[in-house]
Amino acid sequence: MKFNRFLALALVASAVSTTRAEIIEQILVKVNGEIFTKSDLEQRQVAVLRQRGQAIDLKSDPSNAQLRQALDEVTPQILVDAVDEMLIVQRGKELGYRLGDEQFKSVLDNIKKENKMESEEQFQAALKAENMTLADLRRNLERQMIQQRVQQNEVLGKIGVTDEEARRYYETHMNEFTSAPSVTLREILVSVPTDPRGVNAAADDAAKDKAEEIRKRVTTGGESFEKLATDASDSPSKANAGLIGPLSVNDISPELRKLIEAMKPGDVAELIRTQRGYQILKLEAMTSAETMTLEQAREQISERVFTDKRKAEFQKYLEKLRAQAIIEWKNEDVRKAFEEGLKQLQAAPPAP
Repeated sequence: MKFNRFLALALVASAVSTTRAEIIEQILVKVNGEIFTKSDLEQRQVAVLRQRGQAIDLKSDPSNAQLRQALDEVTPQILVDAVDEMLIVQRGKELGYRLGDEQFKSVLDNIKKENKMESEEQFQAALKAENMTLADLRRNLERQMIQQRVQQNEVLGKIGVTDEEARRYYETHMNEFTSAPSVTLREILVSVPTDPRGVNAAADDAAKDKAEEIRKRVTTGGESFEKLATDASDSPSKANAGLIGPLSVNDISPELRKLIEAMKPGDVAELIRTQRGYQILKLEAMTSAETMTLEQAREQISERVFTDKRKAEFQKYLEKLRAQAIIEWKNEDVRKAFEEGLKQLQAAPPAP
């Protein structure tokens, strides 16, 4: 992870900047007494727009339509994330979670190592470039750590996948554990030379005659298809004795699939005229569709069911924290944006 991106993520995670205590701030909301200010919101807006590749100046003309649209799109979710983060961090502090000195030092050492910073001056310059102090970085990292521990201990650690849930998922998602049939082919290509005026009929006939002769040498003469592919093919696959595949039948054309379905391993197809020339195909092997058993798929099933349950349970946990919190809105427009963010969250389809 690049240093700038790491700090950008830490910046997004920051809800309150106590280093600005001397500046009179416009408070937008209090969450259990903890304040979220206009500056905090703007800081998050800038960070999110930067991540989206939008370099928009929040200090520009407030009537700027592009700015208004961008902010309307991102602000509802920003507010929901900010309030949820404050609630999670508050809960983590109640549980006694904190970033210790040794742990913080270890994180800093990793940052410097990953970004090849060989001196403290380089590190301080990088902090300055992000307009952050060491205290800012530590506070933001601690908030991230607390959120992760709360989610792990309060939600994830209490989630399990029962045999019945695994069986039900398996039966309703059988296609996820079924591999498509596959084929392995060998080819010999006799290319047809072209010029700016198109294909020369005589050259085409000559190539076709050559391809038919090669096919006869295989089918009636008993010569090795692999050796002829190596010696006579004009395709790059000659380096592997004409080997192509294995190929999923879902990845080949309907015409070729129909041709192959009428063959059995060892059969050599009739000549096929392609854009490259005349192709001779041999069916090397064919596998049928295979479905993993429940036991074979159990680990994958557990991961997928756990992921779905994690999202659902974490949302329930956040709803519980919101319901128990004292949230005091100081700006009606901000409150409406927060409520819009909650509606968007509830309306969003589950991730695949």
